[in-house]
Amino acid sequence: VFDVGGQRSERRKWIHCFDNVESIIFITAISEYDQVLFEDETTNRMIESMQLFNSICNSTWFLATAMILFLNKKDLFMEKIKRVNITTAFPDYEGGQNYDEAVAFIKLKFAELNLNPDKKTIYMHETCATDTNQVQLVISSVIDTIIQKNLQKAGMM
Repeated sequence: VFDVGGQRSERRKWIHCFDNVESIIFITAISEYDQVLFEDETTNRMIESMQLFNSICNSTWFLATAMILFLNKKDLFMEKIKRVNITTAFPDYEGGQNYDEAVAFIKLKFAELNLNPDKKTIYMHETCATDTNQVQLVISSVIDTIIQKNLQKAGMM
C-alpha cells in the first residue's frame, strides 16, 4: 500500500510505485467541488481530481488494474449541496440540489472517464473517513473485490 499524495508536487514521486499493482484506491473529496487547488488558484479541485483519475485509469501502466474510487467526505457534501450548487464545477448539471442526484451525476462523470468499460470496472464507494463503522464495511468490500479479481486472474472463477 502506497499513499502517493495528491498535490502536483508529489506526483513525480509515483513512478517507483507502479510495478505489479493489482488495484488502485483513488480517493477524492466530493465536498471540494467549489474549491480551488492550494498550488493553483485557477484550477477547481474536483476537475483536477477527475483529470488525474482519468490519466491513471486509462494509463498503459494500469490496463489490468482494478480501480476503486472513494468519494470521500460525503457528510460535508451532504450539507454543502443544499447551499452550493455543483454547477460550480459542472455547468452541464441539471439535477436538483440534493445529495442523491448530485452524487449520481458525479459517479456518472467518473464512470465516463473509463475508456475501457468492458475490460475495467470502477468500483465506487461513498465514504466518510470519520465514520469508522462505514469505513470498515467499505474496506471489507474492497478486500472482497481484490480477492475476486485475483481468483479470476488465476482462473479459479
